Amino acid sequence: MKEQTLPASAAKDSNKKESVIWEYTKSILIALVLALIIRTFIVQAFVIPSGSMKETLMIGDRILVNKFLYGITIPFTDIHFLKIRQPARGDVVVFVYPKDPSQDFIKRVIGVPGDKIRIVDKKVYVNEQLYANPHEQHTDGRIIPAAMSPRDNMAEITVPTDSYFVMGDNRDNSYDSRFWGFVKGESIKGPAILKYWSWDAKHWKVRWSHLGELIR
Repeated sequence: MKEQTLPASAAKDSNKKESVIWEYTKSILIALVLALIIRTFIVQAFVIPSGSMKETLMIGDRILVNKFLYGITIPFTDIHFLKIRQPARGDVVVFVYPKDPSQDFIKRVIGVPGDKIRIVDKKVYVNEQLYANPHEQHTDGRIIPAAMSPRDNMAEITVPTDSYFVMGDNRDNSYDSRFWGFVKGESIKGPAILKYWSWDAKHWKVRWSHLGELIR
C-alpha cells in the first residue's frame, strides 16, 4: 500500500495550528504560575462571611491581604522569612483559626507578646491603660458577668511569646480571643489592606463607597 502524504499547504496549516495551540497553552500556564506566586507571596483575596468586624468590614466585602509584610511563608510550612515588621496593636489581620485550621478568621490585634489584657464592663485595658479603639462598637446594652461569659468581663491575662490577642470590632457579636485564646504568630497570614469589591446581598446592591477603601 502506498503511503499517503499531506500536501505542503496542509502540513503548513497543521503546524501553524499546533503552534497557536502551544502558544495559548504556554500563556495559560504562565498566567497560572504567576497567579500562584502572587497569591502565595504577595497578596491574597478574601471575602467577609460574618458581621464580627462591623462596621469596619461588612458581610460581602472582598478584601486584599498583604502576604509579605509579616514575612513570606514557605508553602506547606509555618516558616516565615524576610519579615518587614511584626503584627502591631490595631492591625486588622487574617489568620488560621486555632480551633480549626481549615478556617480563616479576621480580627483586630489588641494585645502583642508580653501585654497584660483585662476587660471590665466592656472596656479593654492593655498594660493597665484603657484601650479604646475608634473602630469598636457595642450593640448590646447588657453587661454579662465574668462567671457567665468572658465577653464583657475578663480577668487579667498575659499574652505569651509569639502570640497575639485579637478581637472583632463588633465587640458584642464576635467570637474571638476572649473565648478561644491566643493566635500564634506563624498562623497570621497578613494584614488586610484594601476593599476591592463589596456586595450587599440583603439589599441586592453594590456598596460603591467601599470600593478601593483602605482598611484601618
